[in-house]
Amino acid sequence: MCVESTRWILTRVARATCAFLSSGQRSFEDIGIRIDAVTPAYQVKIGSGMGKRITHAGLKFATIVALAVALAWAAAAQSDWSAPDPTVISKFQDEGSQHSHIMEVLGYLTDIYGPRLTNSPNIKEAGEYAVKTLSSWGLANVHKETWGPFGRGWSNELFEANEIAPRHFPLIAYPKAWTPGTNGAVTADAIYAKIEKEEDFAFYRGRLRGMFALTTPLRVIEPQFEAPAHRYTDQELADLAQPRPPQPPPDKETRDRQRKQQEFNAKLVKFLTDEGAVAWLEPAPHDGGTLTVMGGGSRDPKDAAVLPRVAVDVEQYGRIFRTLEKNIPVTLRINITNKFYDDNLDSFNIVAEIPGTDKPDEVVMLGAHFDSWASGTGATDNAAGSSVMMEAMRILKTCGVKMRRTVRLALWTGEEEGLLGSRAYVAEHFADRNSMELKPDHAKLSAYFNVDNGTGKIRGIYLQGDEAVRPIFEKWMEPFKPEGMSTLSARGTGGTDHVSFDEVGLPGFQFIQDPIEYETRTHHTNMDVYERIQAADMKQMAVIVASFVYMTANAEQLLPRKPLPKR
Repeated sequence: MCVESTRWILTRVARATCAFLSSGQRSFEDIGIRIDAVTPAYQVKIGSGMGKRITHAGLKFATIVALAVALAWAAAAQSDWSAPDPTVISKFQDEGSQHSHIMEVLGYLTDIYGPRLTNSPNIKEAGEYAVKTLSSWGLANVHKETWGPFGRGWSNELFEANEIAPRHFPLIAYPKAWTPGTNGAVTADAIYAKIEKEEDFAFYRGRLRGMFALTTPLRVIEPQFEAPAHRYTDQELADLAQPRPPQPPPDKETRDRQRKQQEFNAKLVKFLTDEGAVAWLEPAPHDGGTLTVMGGGSRDPKDAAVLPRVAVDVEQYGRIFRTLEKNIPVTLRINITNKFYDDNLDSFNIVAEIPGTDKPDEVVMLGAHFDSWASGTGATDNAAGSSVMMEAMRILKTCGVKMRRTVRLALWTGEEEGLLGSRAYVAEHFADRNSMELKPDHAKLSAYFNVDNGTGKIRGIYLQGDEAVRPIFEKWMEPFKPEGMSTLSARGTGGTDHVSFDEVGLPGFQFIQDPIEYETRTHHTNMDVYERIQAADMKQMAVIVASFVYMTANAEQLLPRKPLPKR
């Protein structure tokens, strides 16, 4: 067990002891404290002479001495981790509020270079912009680091979709990523093919060629009684601070049903393609003109081609569907031009540094994923996080603060397809997550900090089960409590790039952010655009990230770690 973890344990024991001695109770359990609860991350056994219940009357001199030592260790642990310097924090806040570049950077990443689908021409141009911008700020070792293979690139060059009979109206719709185009404008009838199981294929065989196919029944659209935008309440933050309630694993029946549905979907795509349907029209999740649009084809150039796939606004899909139900023919005109890029199947991450002073071989990392899906411009997911991390680096560099450890920024690609860029980087530099074979730099990384939950301001941080950092982060959070950062969540969170570090035993942390409209409107949708960004929240995030990185870089020791995962 590392010294930092030991000190943290003794701190918790000391706190429990103080509470016990001042309570007048007969045992720790009487004041609601269990010895095993004092040390959730590490099991510490109390000597057998103390018994299962430590009574007030039986507290002997040796025990008091031991607890006094624990108190001394606790005091040392508290003093080793410095509180933030108000002068430095004030400097960061002034730079981040009065001289911010964050919205300018975000504007380029969205309006000029968005969307940024991995391996598309857009993300490559965005990468060049980021490298040029970071270099202009005086950062060191700015470069693109290749990883791969990822697969082919893709872009949509033209999309037009209209109903032309029995009435004319334009469709709100988007092509799904990695699907082909129509090879010019196609005018054809729509058909609703009620295909719910493989046995239904036979009925529609020979009936779909040259048709626009709809296969999904209508879903009920509920009115939106609640506003889509939301900030966490005090009670919600208090709930978030608690450990996650145990969740039962999916039962075998559920897993089998999901697997069978995936297998059926693959067969349905092949059937529609083989039958010569012009395109497959699918009602998109969300409603009210907001569409979730992701992938619909393969990134592997060796895989068989599929038919064009189009995500359609559910209300307009419903109009077409109900018209067909009335046995009234519906004619559509759709023109899609999509391009594939097979010249380079590898992708890249963007790296930049501020070298450390007396501990340059030790590293503090901050990062965010740089890629997006293809219907919006990738503003809240995740130009927001990328802009925050770039701005945090600019603040640190511009303010001229000295940092003992090297600070390294990484902007990842391939996150939307499964944390691919960050996992490739971790495997190259730190550890293999399957074998847990560690590389020398694994011992030199203090922490990785991540932002990837939209535009909302920071309200806290997920400890990811690393309770040893709680007293440290409590100190570092103190200057930002007036700005709403007050919560340390005992639980972990997933689905973004800090997981790549956490799964190999490195301290990886995601900040807690106000949701704003992230899940209700912008996440993976056509509404993920610049207008949904909250500038004041973005500036707050950049200052907090810069401060946490600065404190980590100048601490006497590396941040404490959880035990290594077992494979």
